[in-house]
Amino acid sequence: MEQYIKGRINSLTHDDLCGYIFKSKSPSCGLGRVPVYSEFGSHSVRHGPGMFAQAFTNKFPLVPTEDEGRLNDSRIRENFIVKVFSFYRLQNLLKKGFSLGALVTFHTQHKFLLLAHSRKHYDALGQLVAKPKSLSVEVLKEKYGKIFMEAFSLKSTPKKNTDVLLHMMGFLKKILTKSEKEDILNTIEDYKNELLPLIVPVTLVRHQVKKHNIEYLQDQVYLNPHPKELMLRNHV
Repeated sequence: MEQYIKGRINSLTHDDLCGYIFKSKSPSCGLGRVPVYSEFGSHSVRHGPGMFAQAFTNKFPLVPTEDEGRLNDSRIRENFIVKVFSFYRLQNLLKKGFSLGALVTFHTQHKFLLLAHSRKHYDALGQLVAKPKSLSVEVLKEKYGKIFMEAFSLKSTPKKNTDVLLHMMGFLKKILTKSEKEDILNTIEDYKNELLPLIVPVTLVRHQVKKHNIEYLQDQVYLNPHPKELMLRNHV
């Protein structure tokens, strides 16, 4: 089994993985709560990840992973998809077009998506971007990538999303009519109170951003973090 796992892990290094879903409760592939038995005992002595899952996360610590059973929860499923597409964009930056200028642009475009998950991580990334020449390029890439993906280990919440949407509204308040502002603010409040799904206020904000050509917001990944065909952000 160990030899098979080693060979399989090595083969995956060539696949440019952006996410991996593991089989629930599998002795080899379970991400957690897998019974671990003593060498000669018949009773489990602890719980932990399966052998393959453990080897995978050791080899690919930043690749988003999830247990298939947990994906039945809409919030967990959506957060996993956000992580997958965020990792994909990160890999494109780090491996295909990295420069200090590209890093600044990437960080700026992900501002509100990061804030919807963790202000602490956003601020830490900002410090790296502000003084990039204090580190070698490789160390900078490693540190930025690690903190960036750690941010998405913290789930977005109605409160965090509400704060982000209100922040975005600050760019629109002098442009919209009183009626338009009230409509959007009311939908944000209804979302905060879990009466509407997130897609409703996001769609209204996105429409006004496009209509008035607010360039800074048009480039924000938060407004389009994944393909619309996935029909996410629709749960209350």
